Amino acid sequence: MYAIIENGGKQYKVSEGDVVRVEKLNAEVGAEVSFKAVMVADGETVKVGGDVASATVTGTVQAQDKFKKIIVFKYKSKKNERKKQGHRQPYTAVKIGKISL
Repeated sequence: MYAIIENGGKQYKVSEGDVVRVEKLNAEVGAEVSFKAVMVADGETVKVGGDVASATVTGTVQAQDKFKKIIVFKYKSKKNERKKQGHRQPYTAVKIGKISL
């Protein structure tokens, strides 16, 4: 059984026991969080739309961390214009516990 959840304008495919890195949530480590399910599939049946209006996916927060640093380098030729920046996007690691319909 798996579900498609929505968080931060993105969709994630999750199963029970998976650890997913989602957009930063305002929750403490060890707290319970729930997500709205967009689609739920188990074996041969797939439920979408009104069938999953009450479906939720719950999980526990494992960590609050940042991704690896990426380098943003802006450059304009023949102008001696250069700008180098680093960026680390924060995320929340969530362990999926239960998919309920």
